[in-house]
Amino acid sequence: MKKKRVMITGAAGNMGGETLKLLINDLAKCELLLFDLDNPNSREKLKQYEGLDGVKVVYGNLLDRDLVFECVKDADIILHIAAFVSPAADEFPERAMQINYGSAKNIVDSIKKSGRAGTTRFVNIGTIAETGDRMPPIHWGRVGDPLKPSVYDYYAVSKIAAERMVIESGLSYWVSLRQTGIMGPAMSKIQDPIMFHNCLENVLEYVSDCDSGRLMRNLCIQDIDGELDKGFWQHIYNIGGGESCRVSTLEMYQVLYGKLGITNLDHVIDPKWYATRNFHGQYYLDSDKLEDYFHFRRDTMEYFYQSYLDNLGALVPVAKVITKLPGGQKFMGAMIKRTMKKQAVKARGTLRFIEDNDFEKIEAYWGSKINWESIPGKLSEMKKFTDWNKVIRLDHGYDENKPASQLSIEDIKGAAKFRGGECLSTEMATGDWAGKLDFKCAFGHTFSASPKLVLEGGHFCPQCERESWNYKERAKREPFFAQVWNPIQGKEDGREYKKIVSELDIADK
Repeated sequence: MKKKRVMITGAAGNMGGETLKLLINDLAKCELLLFDLDNPNSREKLKQYEGLDGVKVVYGNLLDRDLVFECVKDADIILHIAAFVSPAADEFPERAMQINYGSAKNIVDSIKKSGRAGTTRFVNIGTIAETGDRMPPIHWGRVGDPLKPSVYDYYAVSKIAAERMVIESGLSYWVSLRQTGIMGPAMSKIQDPIMFHNCLENVLEYVSDCDSGRLMRNLCIQDIDGELDKGFWQHIYNIGGGESCRVSTLEMYQVLYGKLGITNLDHVIDPKWYATRNFHGQYYLDSDKLEDYFHFRRDTMEYFYQSYLDNLGALVPVAKVITKLPGGQKFMGAMIKRTMKKQAVKARGTLRFIEDNDFEKIEAYWGSKINWESIPGKLSEMKKFTDWNKVIRLDHGYDENKPASQLSIEDIKGAAKFRGGECLSTEMATGDWAGKLDFKCAFGHTFSASPKLVLEGGHFCPQCERESWNYKERAKREPFFAQVWNPIQGKEDGREYKKIVSELDIADK
């Protein structure tokens, strides 16, 4: 029996590297094609695999269409993990769109060109950032909730465009897995202003780097062994580590600093340094779906906490001694705050926004300067959310208890109305989730989209998505979207922010 060929893009990266560590033990069942950029980092990480039987290493650019085709044409499974991520993506929006949308488009086009659109498995890695800010009380979510990339988050914007293209590609075997925050050694080393964009009461259901790799490996092997239900394909899923990986930002800091002996976080955290909106994160109502398929979960948040301590190394026992001394917590906290402030005052830092009176940024991350001024100077004085287990399940605008095979044009018309728009089509084949229908959005834009894209994916008008972050006006016209805007920002907050790039700008380059 001929071995299946698995192509891994971003093979030298965090998630790709963990996937590779496991699949390298399955060469009896598959061959590997490892793809990554030609740079010293990639070559250092992948050199141990060069020359191995059953492994081919390709250094290059996923925007090189000819090279991509040569790699894709014989691939049976493509794990498209490579991405240009935040915070770099926020600084270089055009590059983010070019890489994140352009690479996915080149792969899909190459699959079609090779004549294997009906057989090649394409695993697209999306992101939790597609659904954006889900602060309490709407901190529980699921696939199908409204997409709401945070303002200035061009990583999310580019991933939304890529996912839309994949869903509507016509491939027989596609899947989009929305990755959450990946915890592990890499996350423990982050020193960047983006740390302060992550609100203190924001939540995330993390997953470890190792578990992410295990998910990818198990998906491949189950498919190769013929054990993967065909019903898995042509869907969107949330990747999450489950209950043991759910934590708020503040809870995470309490544990991390607690391990250094700091129990009074007033010494180390200034609430005014942190945004109160416009990041991303949620606890998942549906992440168990992937676990039920692939049984990949092993790690808990303790894995991250240990990674953090390992990164600090010899500083940990010193900190534990100091914090036991009179005034030690205050002293150690002041040292940590000085280090962290260096990030907060950099470009993209929250304190820089305040110092520069950058009102567009201030409104995006706090709503107003008045809102920022009202934040207490001490963490102990901050009113804290406590009802973490309360679930507000969002309405998707159609009867989800109805069998998927019975989906009708009337269901679509009702869902479109709930989204502030209209379904212009007058008929559809009952139960056809893939066929495109015609729609008009609340702003009069017309477009075509499949029920799969709209109802399951949470996508709607591509023109609204391309042009701007216009959430206040959308919430006024779209009851569906209002569910993720009004509970956090209210009906009056919000301005329109124009986007500077869309997938149309790079589609033919």
